[in-house]
Amino acid sequence: METVTSADGTSIAFERSGSGPPFVLVHGTTADHTRWEPVLSAFEEYFTVYALDRRGRGESGDAAKYDLKREFEDVAAVVDSIDETVVLLGHSYGALCSLEASLRTDNLRALVLYEPPIPVGGHEISQEDELAEMASLLDGGEDEQALVLFLNEIADIPSAQIDALRAAPNWQDRVDAAHTASRETRAPDNYHFDPARFEQMTAPTLLLMGGESPRWFKDAVEMVADALSDSRIVVLEGQEHVAMNTAPDLFVAAVLSFIDDLNPHAD
Repeated sequence: METVTSADGTSIAFERSGSGPPFVLVHGTTADHTRWEPVLSAFEEYFTVYALDRRGRGESGDAAKYDLKREFEDVAAVVDSIDETVVLLGHSYGALCSLEASLRTDNLRALVLYEPPIPVGGHEISQEDELAEMASLLDGGEDEQALVLFLNEIADIPSAQIDALRAAPNWQDRVDAAHTASRETRAPDNYHFDPARFEQMTAPTLLLMGGESPRWFKDAVEMVADALSDSRIVVLEGQEHVAMNTAPDLFVAAVLSFIDDLNPHAD
């Protein structure tokens, strides 16, 4: 793992692999850089992949007080440390961090966002009863039960897809990061998406959403797409929030098709 220092002095770790143009991957809640294992080898064929650990997990540091804006700066710090323009891909909470990082760096070639958890239409992500139950489970050392509760009751991930996550080799890494889920569940409820702030953000953007995902994810994707000057939405048919696990070939094909379209072709 290599590291960069974020704006507040926190060390942010990332793993570099593959060869080709730079491609930065930002994971979601209850994960770390290992969540990309189902699709990593496919991306390594085309890119130098920078898979980061967001703060508070893996080999990255943390701060005494959590502030969502520091996460935006973390992603921008990794992007700015690379000496070429970058394609930046964020999933879930990592997609929100990547979206905001796009306003904090001039080193962006393109952006890929998979279902950022932005509250829209009165939907609130945090659910106090479930968060209280999670806290009780964590206090009792029941980290895995707390993780499953988060995935099922808060992230709206059905049991079959949780089973797919459980079968992945990084399940224990998710369990180890379960303590960060509460803060990342509450933070988006205090985040206000202002379309006017993105009027000058011109990087081509792909927005991915599962065809079977909850309505509020779709509403969030459409809201972001409307605010960006160069965006497209691709629906991953038959999928929900974790297509990297449930349909990795479909996920990779959608991303590669978008990036291929960025390259001018000779006549």
